[in-house]
Amino acid sequence: MLDLIILGLHFFICFLISVAIWCGPKDVDLHSSSTGKAQIEPDGLIFIGKEDDIKKSQRITAKIDGREIVVFYHKGKFHALDSRCYRKIFACVISDIDGQACIVCPWHKFKITLETGEGLYEGINPLEPSPTPKWQSKGVKQRIHKVTIDNENVYVSPPDLSVSFDSDYFADKYKNGGELAMGK
Repeated sequence: MLDLIILGLHFFICFLISVAIWCGPKDVDLHSSSTGKAQIEPDGLIFIGKEDDIKKSQRITAKIDGREIVVFYHKGKFHALDSRCYRKIFACVISDIDGQACIVCPWHKFKITLETGEGLYEGINPLEPSPTPKWQSKGVKQRIHKVTIDNENVYVSPPDLSVSFDSDYFADKYKNGGELAMGK
């Protein structure tokens, strides 16, 4: 009897996971003919999705020339950045750190601002009489993408690859089918 209860519980959990995946945020491949909606506009902007749809889901991932980006809607603003942090992949959790909206890497706990792509860390100045931890910048580590809203459509500007960021390494590695593409 206990075996039947465990088996039933297992199937119920699998069902819930399937529903969560099916109802979760949708990915958009901007160069796939199967989406039908995604396109590069004449002004060079890349259509991501409808404003209301992204507001409802809070985020959407998309591929631009094989490079995966994520567009977040958080506290009334849209933010777009590479979906891979400068070490691994992003979690969906956005945290407020020192008054800035940040995404936190699930493996390394790196904090990256949505607004600027800066990496943040909490450090102390040992020269202070009683050092207290303060949030400090590691500099811009993450490639961000400009978001434009026009006629209830959300667009991003293509990345300016003439400037390099730490996140480019992992974005390119994933794009080229590296170990991150297999979830390692």
